[in-house]
Amino acid sequence: MHDTFTVKPWAGRFNAPTDAFVEAFTASVAFDQRLYRYDIQGSIAHATMLAQQGILTAAERDAIINGLQAVQAEIDAGTFNWLIELEDVHMNIETALTAKIGEAGKKLHTGRSRNDQVATDVRLWLRDEIDVIRLEIKRLQTALLDLAEREADTILPGFTHLQVAQPITFGHHLLAWFEMLDRDCERFTDCRRRLNVMPLGAAALAGTTYSIDRQYTAQLLGFDRPAENSLDAVSDRDFAIEFTAAAAILMMHLSRYSEELILWSSAQFNFIELSDSFCTGSSIMPQKKNPDVPELVRGKSGRIFGHLMGLLTLMKSQPLAYNKDNQEDKEPLFDTVDNLKGSLRVYADMMGNITCHHERMRTAAKQGFSTATDLADYLVRAGIAFRDAHEIVGKAVAFGVREKRDLAELTLAELQQFSAAIQANVFSVLTLEGSVAARDHFGGTAPNQVRAAIVRARARLNTTESN
Repeated sequence: MHDTFTVKPWAGRFNAPTDAFVEAFTASVAFDQRLYRYDIQGSIAHATMLAQQGILTAAERDAIINGLQAVQAEIDAGTFNWLIELEDVHMNIETALTAKIGEAGKKLHTGRSRNDQVATDVRLWLRDEIDVIRLEIKRLQTALLDLAEREADTILPGFTHLQVAQPITFGHHLLAWFEMLDRDCERFTDCRRRLNVMPLGAAALAGTTYSIDRQYTAQLLGFDRPAENSLDAVSDRDFAIEFTAAAAILMMHLSRYSEELILWSSAQFNFIELSDSFCTGSSIMPQKKNPDVPELVRGKSGRIFGHLMGLLTLMKSQPLAYNKDNQEDKEPLFDTVDNLKGSLRVYADMMGNITCHHERMRTAAKQGFSTATDLADYLVRAGIAFRDAHEIVGKAVAFGVREKRDLAELTLAELQQFSAAIQANVFSVLTLEGSVAARDHFGGTAPNQVRAAIVRARARLNTTESN
């Protein structure tokens, strides 16, 4: 226990104790304690480097490392006494260490500051979280590919302006979601590369007078290199903003998925049914099955957009170097990570439990003259300029609207009143199967192209997983 060691590390300068409310108001330990493993990891690396440089003795290094491991064991076990008087995770751990091992514990902070310490801790933590997030993205991508493979031949209407446009395959639609996630994963990979730079050794802002070896410390902690400039090292939060921007884009994608799932599972569309495990009922209407998971994910997107704007606003007026404002970076960053991981996890679990109502999808695809473009293309192949073909088909559609029949339901004679180029073989292009099969090129909606795209997508996933 370390509750008797509550003297502030900076108390020598002050003649009066901190006001109790100010102490609580300025403390961060309530939320930054989740960084404890990374704080201890960084401290062990720092002590190892100090000993290598002859700044600590081997005995002092070993005492510090053993003491830090004992502190971590207490925190892991839930028996550690976090003290708000000690402000943050760093001073709580250092004070507990000193209580355990004595004078050597006071030497741990040699050659560093809480400014470079916290910047290092957050980068170490976020680096691990990005690795978890990338795995969750790939798990969701795999679920999408499995569903796309199962539904490669399923036809539903494709929409523009939420109006029926052309028939597509459901597998093709799901692959569009896959591509969004692929870009998301690349953004997080890129973000991870830029954050993997070590601030430790920058000290408060100007570096330190001790002969430290920052390259060695970076190597111990798995960083690509130490930060070049000490001022930038302690004050930079670009990595947090960039991460949150990538998270906001991913959540925007999940929100778009959510909107489609909500629409498709409504009685008006009735294209799909979500598993009961991912829905809830109504307290008053017994017939209700509410798509709460997609709705909540759609709502959480706004929450993460807000965190991005909050972090940008936090940093926009700060002079170099470190300012207390930066304490406010952690809660939005932590909340972004927690909600992003939760949203990805629930989506990856949910996608494999979607039931498609194939006949309802097919019936909807027959409505809205979805094969009108196919008729125009048919006329072009018969030698008619596309603009003229467009006008001919427009007139045929207007006739169909008046007659309340789709193009495929019109007779040959009725179609020929708009163009003599229309022959009996026209009906092969007006079927839904004919329409999707005709888009038989790289990136097209034809079922065989969907299956080929799935093979390529799985290969891409395997390649990125091995990197």
